[in-house]
Formats: sequence, C-alpha cells, structure tokens
Amino acid sequence: MTIELEPRDRSGDDARHVTMERLFNVRDLGGYRTVDGSTTRWRTLYRADGIHHGSDADVERLLGLGLRTVLDLRTHGELEERGRFATEHTTLAYHHLPVLRETWDGWVDVDPDVDAVPFLAQRYEEMLDDGAAALAGALDVLADDQAYPAVFHCAAGKDRTGVLAAVILGLLGVDDDTIATDYGLSKAAMGSLIEFVRANRPESLDAMTDQPAAFLDAPPKAMQRVLEVVTTRFGSMAGYVEAIGVSGDVVVAVRRNLLDPPA
Repeated sequence: MTIELEPRDRSGDDARHVTMERLFNVRDLGGYRTVDGSTTRWRTLYRADGIHHGSDADVERLLGLGLRTVLDLRTHGELEERGRFATEHTTLAYHHLPVLRETWDGWVDVDPDVDAVPFLAQRYEEMLDDGAAALAGALDVLADDQAYPAVFHCAAGKDRTGVLAAVILGLLGVDDDTIATDYGLSKAAMGSLIEFVRANRPESLDAMTDQPAAFLDAPPKAMQRVLEVVTTRFGSMAGYVEAIGVSGDVVVAVRRNLLDPPA
C-alpha cells in the first residue's frame, strides 16, 4: 500500500511533516531549492525520530510511504536496550550506522543553564569528526538508486539526524540558511514529545525534564555555526565528504538520486 499525501502548497513546512501517533519528527526532505536552481526530490528521503517505538498505525504509515531502506544512527547501547524498527517481515533494508559511541544523557557535569548554541554547535562538530565513518556509510547507502524511498533516524530526530541532514542537504547545494531552518523545525517536535511523555509515560518525564534545556533545543544558529566551520575547514560540504573518504562517484550518485533539475 502506498499512501498518497494530499496535494498542498509545497512551499510551506506543513508539506514536509508526516503526521504520526507516537512519532513527532518525521519530515520529508523534498522541496528545497539549491543554489543552481535544482530542487530536492519529494517523497524520496525522510528524516525521523525513533521509528522503533512507533505504534502499529505509525508502522503502517511508514510502510505506506513506500520505504525501502532504514538508516539507524543510534548507538550500540540504544539498539540493545530499546530495539530497532522491525524489518523482518518486510523487504526493507536496515543499516546500523552509529554516529556516537555513547549518548549525552550520561553527562552529569553539564551546566543546566548552558547556552544551547555553542554547546550544540560543538557537539555537532564533534559528530562530524567522530561520526565520520557513519556519515560516509550513510552516503554510500544513499548512492544506490534502489535504496529509495529511505528514512534515517536517531532517538529524537534532532541531533544525529540533524547532522546527517545538514551533510546531505549541503552536498546537494542547499544554502546554509535553509539547512539551519530545516534543523530548527525540530524544536516544535521536542515540545510535542514532552507532551506525549507527560500524558502517556509520566514515569519517564524526569529523565527528559532533568536534563539541561540545551539538550532539547534546536536553535538554527547552532547549525549555522557548524556549517561555517565546515566552510572554514573544508571549503564546502563537498570538501568535507571528500575528506572523510566519500568518492566522487558516490557524490554524483547521491545528487542524481535526490535532485530534480531546474524546470
């Protein structure tokens, strides 16, 4: 079953949000204009929060998108503790590509009032270095035209997912302001997630509310800083992916798979 999304003005952010019951940050990465006038392809690549804990209706909705590939960016520990999206009875390909060795929730010494912008920007810069193999692996998967439609996710769909989204969109030629704005859309999802936990899993609420507010923020300026660092260190996102070992053929294939040419 393939679900046809209702036609609407594709210039609005509402067009890219996929409504779910227990998932709050599932978004289509289509419709973004690039610097050469191309457009990222709709209904091809999705970013998401933890699809492993979606409801039965959420699973049906995801499969209805026609997905062929799942890229899971969570740690080995998260995978062991919380499980993965069940692909055993589907034709979906599953790839585990951990961007972090461990999650941030063990950071007991972080100032609860830490400024989200420099804090998150530094964490994301570290992901570009420490998670280079996972990010390169994701691009290798996305070079295969048979991998689509595809979804990549972490736990909240904000940080690790946000970094990979920035790498992909930057490689496609989407401008930095648009990439930072896309990242910032996760802010509303974090509020929805907390409300869901408050209503359905109140026993887990302290684990979320006791962490520094920066962990749940998504300020576009944080991603903007990261993209500036990429430009300073590597010249461009293409320069970054080349530095982490992604071949030119992979870059060409990813662009071919995810871009519609100028009208």
